Amino acid sequence: MSVIEEYFINPIKYNTGYNVVNTLTYAIILGIAAIFVFRILKRLGIKYDNAFFRALIPYMIFGSFTRALTDAGIYPRTYLTVTPGIYVLTFVITFSSLLITHRLLKDWRRYFLYFGWGLVCLDFLILLSNLDRIILTTEPLRYFIPALFIAESFIYLLTRRVELIKKNSYLFYAHFYDASTTFVGVDFMGYWEQHVLPRYLINLTGTAAVMYLLKFVVLLIALWLMDEIEEGEADIEMMNFIRTVIFILGFAPGTRNLLRMLMSA
Repeated sequence: MSVIEEYFINPIKYNTGYNVVNTLTYAIILGIAAIFVFRILKRLGIKYDNAFFRALIPYMIFGSFTRALTDAGIYPRTYLTVTPGIYVLTFVITFSSLLITHRLLKDWRRYFLYFGWGLVCLDFLILLSNLDRIILTTEPLRYFIPALFIAESFIYLLTRRVELIKKNSYLFYAHFYDASTTFVGVDFMGYWEQHVLPRYLINLTGTAAVMYLLKFVVLLIALWLMDEIEEGEADIEMMNFIRTVIFILGFAPGTRNLLRMLMSA
């Protein structure tokens, strides 16, 4: 058996979760890809700002929605509809629509945003046409809503005391949202964690509530380091782009987890 088959193909094929090798590899690829994309945006003269960030949100939802529909059996399970392939597919669609709208349309930001929401609507229509194949349930919300409220309230209180958390509150909110879906899914709904370190810590502590602590510590360290190395306007824009990548890594899997539970997938 080749290394690629053992550590990369089989985990996707047999849904056995991540291992140390593919986790580190995907992390390195993600870092290189983020820098590459940022440089292309700069070369095209596309300024990364809050408006651009907001325009990316429907594409994040689309990727999560598509992944959840795959879990529900509506979309076929292929290397492009599960992680990490779904990230590649979503990126290709997002980047292609960005390049096309930017090159051909004057008010490109608006049409780029509209196309993203159009993709979300397409997923929603496919869901409606396949309701007979899934079981919708609100059961996870019994646990998710109070867990999310407590978690996000904790972050809100910290934003009033810790400047670093206040400055990056949206990242903490996104990752505690993700942590809440993992906590509810694993502790109450019978799901299991696929990632290596979280799976180890959950098995060690006996509860997925440890995800809150893990995400809080990792975010705090990463954001502190980013603040320390920021120098000049160019660096700030680059760091803000990296913050968006961090946001996606919390918001996207959290949305996928929640949708998956609501569809009993």
